This record gives sequence, structure tokens and C-alpha cells, in this order.
Amino acid sequence: MTEKRIEIIWYGRGGQGAFTAARIVGAAYALSREDRYAMAFPSFGPERRGAPVKAFTKLSQAPINDRSQVSSPDFSLYLDEGLFPRRPPEQGMALVNSRENFGLDGVISFDASGLAQSVLGAPITNTAMAGALGALVEGLDVRSLGIGIEACMPARLRQKNLAVMEKAYAEMEACT
Repeated sequence: MTEKRIEIIWYGRGGQGAFTAARIVGAAYALSREDRYAMAFPSFGPERRGAPVKAFTKLSQAPINDRSQVSSPDFSLYLDEGLFPRRPPEQGMALVNSRENFGLDGVISFDASGLAQSVLGAPITNTAMAGALGALVEGLDVRSLGIGIEACMPARLRQKNLAVMEKAYAEMEACT
């Protein structure tokens, strides 16, 4: 079997849940079928809330032995629009939490903040961005992302975050 790997970089700020989103997507992919593997890990030090952070997710149909940071992502997700460099990605696709249409090849805007605000009462965008990504990635769907949320989030946060993810998935699916 030829290994098909999908690599994702999450750009966010401390406290926005970029690493949690990376874990949710990894768990969604790996726990939904036996022949799937995932790895999720952060890249940050002692940064405070609000400092730029990165997280990574690798999805594969074969065991993942490469533990290096992602350098050639298939998807780059920006939980904070201020971190987006406002240029087309060198490769892959960028998904940006924004209401602005950037008019750039390979860039999709998605108002994750607005969606999260309407459901959660706060602009916490990690599950909205995970849901939007799920509509773009083969091997992810609402059911598998629900499994990821169940595995990675405390019980008290699950119901509303499942609702956010489902709405984001549906909105992105309707646009693609």
C-alpha cells in the first residue's frame, strides 16, 4: 500500500486551543478506523496567553515514524487572522479564520470567530476550524470529528463544541 500522508500546521495564539484542535483532528482520524494513524504535537515554550504558537497534525494510512515539525503542509490553519501572512501558501491550502475574502489562490476564509461566538458565547475557534477542515480532508467527517472531540475535550465542554464543529463542517461543505 502506498502511504498517503496529510500534514497540517495550526497557527494560533496561546489560549486559542491550536494544540487542542490538532489533537482533535488526529484523534478523529486515527480512532475512527483501524488502518489510520495520527500524530499531533505543539511547538511552543513558556509563552503566555496571546503569544503566537504552532501545532502540527500528521495523518497517515501507515505508522508515522517522522517526529519532525511539518515544513511542507497540505493545510495551514490560522486561528488568528493576524498571523496570516496575506499571501498564497507556497504549497497546499490555507484556511483562515476571517470574514475577509483575500482573493488569493489556495486561501479559504471562514468566519470561525462569528460561528463560535454565536454558539459558545466566545470567539474560541479551535473546534470551528477543526470542523471546517474536516469538510476538506478525505478521511474526516462529522462522525469522526465527534469521536475526536469526545476523546480530547472535558465532558463539560463537549456538547457545545460538538455543535460548533457540526455547524462549521456543514458551512464549509456547502461552500466546496
